[in-house]
Amino acid sequence: MQRFLHFWFAGVVTAAAGDWPQFRGPNRDDVCTETGLLKQWPAGGPPLVWKAAGLGSGYSTVSIAGERLYTIGDRGDSSFVTALNVADGKQVWTTKLGKSGAPGWGGFQGPRATPTVNGDSLYAVGQWGEMACLDTATGNERWRKDFLKDFGTTRPEWGFAESPLVDGEKVAFTTGGAAGAVVALDKKTGNVLWRSKEFTDAPHYASLIVAEIGGVRQYIQLTAASVAGIAVAEGKLLWRASRKGQVAVIPTPIYHNNFVYVSSGYGIGCNLFKITGTSGRFTAQQVYANKVMANHHGGVVLVGEYLYGYSEGKGWTCQDFKTGEAKWQNKGNLGKGSLTCADGQLYLRQEDKPGTVALVEASPAGYREHGRFDPPDHSEKNIWPHPVVAGGRLYLRDEDVLLCYDVKPGR
Repeated sequence: MQRFLHFWFAGVVTAAAGDWPQFRGPNRDDVCTETGLLKQWPAGGPPLVWKAAGLGSGYSTVSIAGERLYTIGDRGDSSFVTALNVADGKQVWTTKLGKSGAPGWGGFQGPRATPTVNGDSLYAVGQWGEMACLDTATGNERWRKDFLKDFGTTRPEWGFAESPLVDGEKVAFTTGGAAGAVVALDKKTGNVLWRSKEFTDAPHYASLIVAEIGGVRQYIQLTAASVAGIAVAEGKLLWRASRKGQVAVIPTPIYHNNFVYVSSGYGIGCNLFKITGTSGRFTAQQVYANKVMANHHGGVVLVGEYLYGYSEGKGWTCQDFKTGEAKWQNKGNLGKGSLTCADGQLYLRQEDKPGTVALVEASPAGYREHGRFDPPDHSEKNIWPHPVVAGGRLYLRDEDVLLCYDVKPGR
């Protein structure tokens, strides 16, 4: 039986000034372009605007479009997509996505992916590979797919974690399978447009990004076997570089000026590849491979020419994008976690108790903190949903609870 959402409200909240329609934001880089945000937090952190509970178990963060935000969670024997008002956190609708549960060992209950919003459609994937296209206004289902049944793949150990990528008239994702690892569907009908028959890596947990290189628009994906570029038009494999990962390969690739950067944990580290394309022919040349940034799953962001993220065993890290050198590493101030960036500041979120959130300058000069706080209502589980900053608000999900903070001064 579904539970109702309960709310704690403190003041009037205006509609979002900016959208965050998918995992890691509009450009899938976890960088919010808004300005005029707080550069220093007051003692105890920024003001709490509202709190919503009843979202269910899981690791999905939020996507935001207009006056609505969306997330996914397990409640009872099913997973649900839930829409809330940005203004006050009240529930608008909730729709069943698929079955609930914890794929793989470890008991990590709930969906992993974040919904993607495009126009009046929302695309969501559950941990068992059940995908649905929903109407954003009502939650009514338009079409659905089952990765195992429809695409002949096998489930990754810890379930499907990739957030769908909407690009033009396509929605794309990585199912794996002998007929092609990456699948592109017509976003309106769900009909298959193509599969990457030359690229058949088993799926892991990273999400696709899109870039134009050498005049060819392409999807870039990281698996446990390689990093590759697939032509958007027809699914042709354009380039592929072998790159062996371990256990779980999770972080989203980063593209910048004809270079592709990838990182993963379990002792692997990071790589930078230079991608060259001429007349439709592509090569991938490795620039460096090192262990400066061994990011498990909290993500890496590129700000200017520097990368920021948490590196296993080394702490929060700033790395030179071009050379791979560490500019600074800080292990003592804040534990392992996830991050996002807005207005030149990093929002760092510790994954274990007490779930501390810190505001740190995105600067190669050093770790410079400008405030921290411990959000209430810790679930006692690892906090894996990435923080989101949109419309001057900071959103923090922890299992059943979503907290909304005001990080824009003067209102």
